[in-house]
Amino acid sequence: MISNDPLKTIYRESLALLTDFYELTMAYGYWKMGMADREAAFHLFFRRQPFHGGFAIAAGLEVAMDFIERFAYSASDLAYLEQQRAADDTPLFDPKFLEFLSHFSFKCDIDAMPEGTPVFPYEPLVRVQGPLLHAQLLECPLLNIINFQSLIATKAARICLAAHPDPVVEFGMRRAQGIDGALAASRAAYIGGCESTSHVLAGKIFGIPIKGTHAHSWIMAFDEEKTSFEAYAELMPKNCIFLIDTYDTISGVKNAISVAKKMRCSGTEMLGVRLDSGDLAHLSIEVRKLLDESGFPQAKIMASNELDEMIISDLKQQGAKINAWGVGTHLVTGKDQPALDGVYKLSAIKDEKGSWQYKIKISERLTKVTNPGLPQVRRYYDNRGNIADMIYDIHSDLSPTPLCTDPFDPTHSQTFSKEMSYRDLLVPILRQGNRVYESPPLKEIREKTMRELSQFDPAIRRFLNPQPYFVGLEKSLYDLKLSLIHEIQKKVSER
Repeated sequence: MISNDPLKTIYRESLALLTDFYELTMAYGYWKMGMADREAAFHLFFRRQPFHGGFAIAAGLEVAMDFIERFAYSASDLAYLEQQRAADDTPLFDPKFLEFLSHFSFKCDIDAMPEGTPVFPYEPLVRVQGPLLHAQLLECPLLNIINFQSLIATKAARICLAAHPDPVVEFGMRRAQGIDGALAASRAAYIGGCESTSHVLAGKIFGIPIKGTHAHSWIMAFDEEKTSFEAYAELMPKNCIFLIDTYDTISGVKNAISVAKKMRCSGTEMLGVRLDSGDLAHLSIEVRKLLDESGFPQAKIMASNELDEMIISDLKQQGAKINAWGVGTHLVTGKDQPALDGVYKLSAIKDEKGSWQYKIKISERLTKVTNPGLPQVRRYYDNRGNIADMIYDIHSDLSPTPLCTDPFDPTHSQTFSKEMSYRDLLVPILRQGNRVYESPPLKEIREKTMRELSQFDPAIRRFLNPQPYFVGLEKSLYDLKLSLIHEIQKKVSER
């Protein structure tokens, strides 16, 4: 049965302390200085495309909302915080602050990109608006959940694009980073396009189809390879994909064929064979010949063994006869890029009079300069697919034909006509801490990922030197960003 509360299913204890300590010290400071309830806006975004690719896939939102909805400081959490000491061994936190935390619940408005949405650098995946203290405390858990699942969903989408139209099974639980890493990776991999997982607990909790047959140890437990196949066929006649490379692949497929003929006489069919080592291109071609010549043209050839999108693409170019793929380590660990560089930045705060003051963080590196305001993303498209994205401030008075500028190349701009179709990507998720968005079933999210990716130019989806997709700032937001930069630089120079 699929869990409606996966975090509660996995964790019995409170997760309120899943944070960096400085979030609590800042929260304490806001509370102490009377700033806790000042309305603020933060947004979560990343700066670089993962895996040197052309897109990323938003994932993790449902788990993040689950975290927020069940958030509470337990008695043991508060007792632990009470033990924390300053440098002079006095209590770090005022007891009244801990009493405040004992009754705490989030009262934020959250807008976010639904899971399965293709997203690009500097676009907000999540926008949080609410009391400053509340919004600050969401930084670490949101980044922890969304960064990792978006990374793995992106990797899965790349692998599934390489394998298309063949199915991909996620095989990575044993190589994942711990229990939570394995569960989160299986979920994200399914969002990214994997057909199923070998991970049984993830299947139970998230409703992901599970698949698997046997390993080398099953074969090695018998005196003869053929005997092991016969035994498995007798035990599970409708789940037979024989692993044929324990000793010798060609001998192995011949033994599998021999057993498959006996199965056919009793009314069942071998589903296929699996290769887990050796020259997968050459061996799959030879195995395919033997299967076809023996009357098993429908039998699948599945491959595993340290696969990723590049290897799968290369095998296909070599004419490999593989039509199902088991991908583990490279997928669930994001092996060639183990983290998404997502960040969570304050972009606006109301002053004491209730007026919005837009904020920006500047740097000597242009790539680390943040965008101010309360951002939304508008995706323009026509009957051929997606054209470009525009980041704009929700309080802007947009022109009917808005001008959009690349923040890293002001000579590169685009004007959108009134005839263009568009949709805004951030949708309401929580209002005053209460959920207003119903997440679709995971299977529908998976289908959304593949459907939405198909709306982008193939050059954007390619793995090597992808064509950049245009994402720009609406002109008034771009001008505001420049003015804030100049204003800060002027103040610094006058000191």
